[in-house]
Amino acid sequence: MATTTTTTTTTLPPRNPNPNPNSPAPSDHPLLSSSSASDDDDDASDDVSNGDADPSSAALERSIFASYLRTSPDDDDAIDDDLSKLRSFLSSSSLLRRRLPSCLICLDPLRPSHPVWSCSASCHALFHLPCIQSWARQSLHLRSPDWPCPKCRSPYPKTLIPKSYFCFCGKVQDPPLDPWILPHSCGEICGRPLAGECGHTCLLLCHPGPCPPCPVLASSQCFCGRRADVRRCARRRFSCGEPCNKPLPCGSHRCPTTCHDGPCLPCRVRGTYKCACGAEEQERICAEREFRCDRPCGGTLACGRHECGRGCHAGACGACPLQGRRTCPCGKKEHLGLSCDAQVPTCGSTCGKMLGCGMHRCPERCHRGACVENCRIVVLKSCRCGSMKKEVPCYQDLTCERKCQRVRDCGRHACRRRCCGGDCPPCPEICDRKLRCNNHKCPSPCHRGACSPCPLMVSISCYCGETRFEVPCGTEKNQKPPKCSKRCFISRLCRHKSECRPHKCHYGACPPCRMTCGEELPCGHKCRERCHGPIPPPNPEFTLKPKKKRIGRSIECTPGSPCPPCREIVLVSCFGQHIGEERPLVCSTKKPFPCQNLCGNLLPCGNHYCTKSCHVLKSQLFVLDHNEKHENSHQQESIILPFNAQSPLAEPCEECYLPCQKDREPSCSHPCPLRCHSDNCPPCKVLVKRACHCGAMVHVFECLYYNSMSDEEQQRVRTCSGPCHRSMSDVHVIL
Repeated sequence: MATTTTTTTTTLPPRNPNPNPNSPAPSDHPLLSSSSASDDDDDASDDVSNGDADPSSAALERSIFASYLRTSPDDDDAIDDDLSKLRSFLSSSSLLRRRLPSCLICLDPLRPSHPVWSCSASCHALFHLPCIQSWARQSLHLRSPDWPCPKCRSPYPKTLIPKSYFCFCGKVQDPPLDPWILPHSCGEICGRPLAGECGHTCLLLCHPGPCPPCPVLASSQCFCGRRADVRRCARRRFSCGEPCNKPLPCGSHRCPTTCHDGPCLPCRVRGTYKCACGAEEQERICAEREFRCDRPCGGTLACGRHECGRGCHAGACGACPLQGRRTCPCGKKEHLGLSCDAQVPTCGSTCGKMLGCGMHRCPERCHRGACVENCRIVVLKSCRCGSMKKEVPCYQDLTCERKCQRVRDCGRHACRRRCCGGDCPPCPEICDRKLRCNNHKCPSPCHRGACSPCPLMVSISCYCGETRFEVPCGTEKNQKPPKCSKRCFISRLCRHKSECRPHKCHYGACPPCRMTCGEELPCGHKCRERCHGPIPPPNPEFTLKPKKKRIGRSIECTPGSPCPPCREIVLVSCFGQHIGEERPLVCSTKKPFPCQNLCGNLLPCGNHYCTKSCHVLKSQLFVLDHNEKHENSHQQESIILPFNAQSPLAEPCEECYLPCQKDREPSCSHPCPLRCHSDNCPPCKVLVKRACHCGAMVHVFECLYYNSMSDEEQQRVRTCSGPCHRSMSDVHVIL
């Protein structure tokens, strides 16, 4: 058979001609950059998802598998199956991504410049070289000849404690840091012997993890040997698909199973077969055709006197066991010539057979049957711990009540077993110490030294579950959430759900709405803060490390919280509503205030004004004027705030105690006898005296009556109607 093999050419990424370990910083590595060093905003980021490899990682992957693909045919689907396992390992260990893998011992990231060690037995996990050296030394201090891998627990001898930093294939010590090859790799052909002892070596570039199966083509035969073919060396053993047809161990039939590896199965052909004695027939498979029935034999032994005590068997029953040399029960005296049916007498001597204790012999006379089971000879015994001695029967164990105070191998708990002989059993307690991941507790039995790392892997995914990656338990809080390119299907719960722009799928809760709230406040204004309506609850299994807050970034309202107090600026008047004393205040904190002016309110007398400082009257309705322009109206509004008599801000104006200072009507020289009042003064009732024209008599009038008269009437009422007694000279003087 002729097989044609085609070779594909893979372009390798350009190598750095002068690799220098100190040239690129770990954070500047083009293939492995720390996820914690990037602080891009998720909302503004349109990068490729973390689950996808960037172009440089894809080129690096092609260079690793180039030599392997050249050796194998292009149309071999088995190659893709074998390489998919290695690709999955490289992807899960984050070596081909931007995310750094973590050491399972210290949980710190494994940077390209750090010396590392990988388990070559089973799990191929990576650890810091100082961490694994410390782990191995602590394990050997526990009086154990081997030290285990922290992840898979595969044992390593003391001689395999790593002392130096080697590449993955083990050919180069302290491999230089080259940004164009896989970190911790020498960049050369791996060359490790492949599994199966085929004699070929690995053709991949120096890589972590297990080597893929051998891709070399070789001539081989199927399992039954009837068909030859050219196949890959790792799959040279194959089945032709035809019946095996090899002779089975029964010698009567051939194997009907399809061509298979290993010995043929037992013959399953059914038939009717007889038991060993031939008394019973059963239908059984050919591989189990030899069997015995449950009936006793019932035949006679060769002596002719005793029956066969065996069960179903083939052939003759055999000779009688009582024929030949016969002795007494203890075996000290021999009797010759006794037939097989005669009973042998006892000799009368001491039995002397070794008892079950192994130290004493039977003290009874020669007897038939078994010796006593328990040795009752009294001996001096010590307890297991050696603290007490006592004479007891040989079959009894002596134990004291003293509790062992030795510390068990765990180094934490005392033995506390009664009468312990020094071989303290392992500690039965569970370690139950918190692991380094801070999520789980150690389930191992109580032990010395550090606990094993948490073996669990944490899957971090976006909400839709399309983008995910796995990290060791305990490192999930330091990881960046995966970026998914698909649109988030969760509908918003705030009032802007029909106006908000759609966003990409994400990890955790949806980002808050960035539109203005616009909710109407009780005061009539609208909330101008960023939307703080309810958001859908997050659905993560683990909480990632929160992002660092940027300096100068404004603090937003908590989603799902009520609107904050109104922050609009309004003009507020003082208690006395004095003109020009309005103050601009925040709407939510506005309150009346006293100004520096006097009250100035008119007193109840209606003539004077209050001279107290600005205050609120008990009977006043306080009016606040705020010049606010609403959306639908540009008119000035007023808010009336009533103050009742029980309000602590209410204060009455002072009382007026001055006398009335009004001018009486009609005009009068007498003052008003009342206190200052607002209504008209009462009529003046004061009596005034007026002499007549001649002076002969005096008239008495009420002031109001007299002053309400005209001058002519006053002259008329003052006359006495009598003769005038004055002389003409007096009249001349008067005139």
